[in-house]
Amino acid sequence: MAGGDDTSGKGVDKDAVAKAAAASASAPGATNKAAPKKAVPMYGDGNRETKSEKPEKPEKPAKLEIAQPPPWWKRLRHDPPFPIRIALGASLVALIFLLWWFITRSSECTHGPIPAGMAANYDPCGHTRMVSPTRLPSPGEVWRSLGTLGERHIVDNIFATLQRVFLGVGLAALVGVGLGILAGSIRSVAAALGPVVIFLRSVPMTAMLFLTLLMFGGVGETQKTLYIFLAVVPFVFSDAIKAVAIVPERYVETAQTLGASRFQIIWKVLVPLAVPDIITSLRFQFGLALGYITLAEATGQELGLGAMIEVSNRIGPREHVIALLFIIAFIAYGVDLLLRTIQRGAFRWRKDL
Repeated sequence: MAGGDDTSGKGVDKDAVAKAAAASASAPGATNKAAPKKAVPMYGDGNRETKSEKPEKPEKPAKLEIAQPPPWWKRLRHDPPFPIRIALGASLVALIFLLWWFITRSSECTHGPIPAGMAANYDPCGHTRMVSPTRLPSPGEVWRSLGTLGERHIVDNIFATLQRVFLGVGLAALVGVGLGILAGSIRSVAAALGPVVIFLRSVPMTAMLFLTLLMFGGVGETQKTLYIFLAVVPFVFSDAIKAVAIVPERYVETAQTLGASRFQIIWKVLVPLAVPDIITSLRFQFGLALGYITLAEATGQELGLGAMIEVSNRIGPREHVIALLFIIAFIAYGVDLLLRTIQRGAFRWRKDL
């Protein structure tokens, strides 16, 4: 019996424990809901979304607004679009013709005696003009005179002038470009030829004309060709030197690294890169030569546009002087346009031509 009392005294009464638990559960304020389990993060990071939460949609990035360049009229050294360039040029030409018409306009024809003191500016088809027709014909008078140019063999004169210009400029290109490339590559050559080139560039064209008349005996074709040659070659020479000088040095250094000789560098590096600028110079020199030849042809020559201008200035009609100037300008523009088209096709990698 003593052993049984020891067990009941030290052991735990299971019935008493169960009753105590039931009493605490039925007590007011007590809840039988199990505590919710703590959500476990997806990636073990408490700052990220969990499986029980809906993922938020990422915000769309704001569109970057690219700054548009200012219009062409607000930028320096920027060409306007091609149609605008054409319109601007045509507008200036139209303004010049309008001014020309205004100062040479006349009213309807009236027949009668010439008023005293107005003989110089009097027009039989108008009372008075701002500029006398003997000094400046009107655009209409020049236009009507074009039909009579055919009677003066205008085509033969144009071909004679172009032949002299092409021969002179061609000879200047052979000599000036060859020496210019050599002088641009070897600066000692440039130093030796410099005084002669400066002399030729400084001599007035009128003095050069008389010099060629004395040297080459009269007004033959040789004198005309050499006059154009001497007038153009110093400028071709200088432009060829400049074209070689602006070739980037890195091309020369690369060729030297690859073991190229001096001749190979000149022929395969400097010449190909300088040719586009040399052709540009020859285009400009052709226009100048076309102006120079008219001066040479005015000295006792029978054929040529310059001879026609001299005859028209002395014995008329005066309208032909202005008409021939327009013809020379159109010829120069046509030849320049042709050479520029060939130049752009041959050197497509040069976008500035």
